[in-house]
Amino acid sequence: MEAVIVKTTGKIYSVRTLEGRFLSCILKGKFRTKDIKSTNPIVVGDKVFLELDGDNWMIVDLLKRKNQIIRKSVNLSKQTHIIAANIDQAILMITLVNPITTTAFIDRFLVSANAYGVDVILLFNKKDLYNNELLEDQKYLMEGYRKIGYDVISLSVLNDNLSELKDLMKDKVNIISGHSGVGKSTLVNKLQPGLNIETKAISSNHQQGQHTTTFSQLYSLDFGGDIIDTPGIKGFGLVNINKNELANYMPEFFLFKNKCKFNNCIHHNEPDCYIKYKLEEGDILQHRYINYLNMLNEDDSVYRNKVL
Repeated sequence: MEAVIVKTTGKIYSVRTLEGRFLSCILKGKFRTKDIKSTNPIVVGDKVFLELDGDNWMIVDLLKRKNQIIRKSVNLSKQTHIIAANIDQAILMITLVNPITTTAFIDRFLVSANAYGVDVILLFNKKDLYNNELLEDQKYLMEGYRKIGYDVISLSVLNDNLSELKDLMKDKVNIISGHSGVGKSTLVNKLQPGLNIETKAISSNHQQGQHTTTFSQLYSLDFGGDIIDTPGIKGFGLVNINKNELANYMPEFFLFKNKCKFNNCIHHNEPDCYIKYKLEEGDILQHRYINYLNMLNEDDSVYRNKVL
């Protein structure tokens, strides 16, 4: 029997069958002996095949994934973690205060999503908290990412109507991602009233979010589609992305790459690099180029404490 994983908690997996039944099941022993490089062999969004073994439903096979969101924790571990699989689009929630989402984090997420074939909506939240300077910063970022080709939305999840976002999410499998405290669970509660997912205020000591979602979970939406709520993440290390191909996953770089003098140009120290020319012309944002160089060197420290 085929089913989709809706929640994983330790060794117990909650699934939804094609008929809409919800079951609890465990992995067949072979999954624990496979050569698995990620921390989690089965993730939310995975399509699996079940068999009944006595009174217990067992996951006996993992169907091929169409895509996944995967990361490794920057400066913490070389082990990878798959956040979710079989996603139609990711919604990356961004806040410029309480907490700060850096452009380094945004661009790493976008590169990884692009590399694994996941579309991204950039959702700027908490605009009601911004002064004029922060509103100008947000406008700059939104215009820049919209010019590259991303869908960009600004709102206050607490106060605003979500009709525009719902139209983009309808009948799709959506994953919500971002730092702790950006408003992920608050958004899910408002999109699907009645879930009553726990939320917490920002820590007054560190101005950072407090973890409320500890496991990824998939919820059905009354207006059509699904949404996967995920735990907050601090860093976003890239996984299995060749440095010579990194520019391919930044749309504005890919657009101009064939105009460089050398076919193998990585847009760093090479002469007659068209990407650097477009940077000087203002057609490539400076923070995007710096973040690109940091990804080449696996160093995101430059923008760790800055919004832009």
